Amino acid sequence: MFKKDKKLDIENLNEVILISKKILKVGFTMAIIALIVLILYLLRTLKIFVIIKELLIVISPVFIGLVLAWLLDPIVTFLQKKKMPRLLACILVYLVFIGLIVTLFIVMMPSFINQIKDFVNTIPAILTELKSFVANIVNSFSSNNNLNLTYIKQQIFATINSLGNSLTNNLPNTLVSTAMGIVSGGMFVILGLMVGFYMLYDFDKVNDTIINTLPKSWRENVRELSIRINHSLREYVIGVLLIMSLVFITQSIGLSIAGLKSPLVFALFCAITDIIPYFGPYIGAIPAVIVGFTISPWVGIGCIISIVVVQLLENNFYQPLIMGHTMKLHPVTIMAGLLIFQHFFGILGMIVATPVIACFKVIFTFIDEKQEVMKKIKGE
Repeated sequence: MFKKDKKLDIENLNEVILISKKILKVGFTMAIIALIVLILYLLRTLKIFVIIKELLIVISPVFIGLVLAWLLDPIVTFLQKKKMPRLLACILVYLVFIGLIVTLFIVMMPSFINQIKDFVNTIPAILTELKSFVANIVNSFSSNNNLNLTYIKQQIFATINSLGNSLTNNLPNTLVSTAMGIVSGGMFVILGLMVGFYMLYDFDKVNDTIINTLPKSWRENVRELSIRINHSLREYVIGVLLIMSLVFITQSIGLSIAGLKSPLVFALFCAITDIIPYFGPYIGAIPAVIVGFTISPWVGIGCIISIVVVQLLENNFYQPLIMGHTMKLHPVTIMAGLLIFQHFFGILGMIVATPVIACFKVIFTFIDEKQEVMKKIKGE
């Protein structure tokens, strides 16, 4: 009897220990999230983000060049390992990169501009169809339930009219201002490309120079940490760009087959919003589906089918094959990060939330490996 009770006590003790470890792990995660919120709150309160924004605008060519060199360095390093001189590898990679950008611009831009013009011209007809669609639904619901929903219908119509005025008036102005901004910022882009080329040629030296400015006792750890962060971020950025491209291509084909007007415009919007995990695909799908149903029920259903098929392809093929387990973040952590960054930075915060959280995780994991924080908390 004593032995049996002792066995039961050991099992209960093991269960308590297991639960305690899980609670500690959850508590540690919540502490990290709370620390991130505190840091973001202090940075916003002290207006550090405003200073960073202004600094990035001033040194934008350097920032553009740094990002470009950071992205292209693995390719140059690979060619260098194949016995190609680094200067020649930089020139070759740069020519291919610029050639691809120019080719895409020449091929896609005329069609994209024409589809935007067509979409702007069809906005009044789309809004009329949308009003008719809403009126039919409201009238049908009112007659079946003996309710007077005239006020609600008027409010919906007022919202639709406001949206229509905003699109017809602001969209062309926004496109023109964006085009003028690109043209006026062309010199910054050219300077950024030039800076990027020189940084790419000496990228490994730049990294060593920065690390060598630190105290000697820090250098090894900082070098190892920077390698981990670079690896994680670079895989994420390249993976996201590839998935965006595939989503844009497949969504363009699907929406074209569905009969939606200006499919490239809506496909591009779907690809851009797809950067946001979980919520992004739904944000991108709403305009396409609404416009599709204003054209005809069959077009609307076709848009839904196209979006569902592309999401199935992304979830079952694109993400597993391209991204794999790059970020290694729990879905709850990603959603919490999206909510936190959306609160502080809006839609832009949702875009950068996942990679930033991944960097925080890499840093905390690195610190835990070196200082054994979790083992000390658990008392191991």
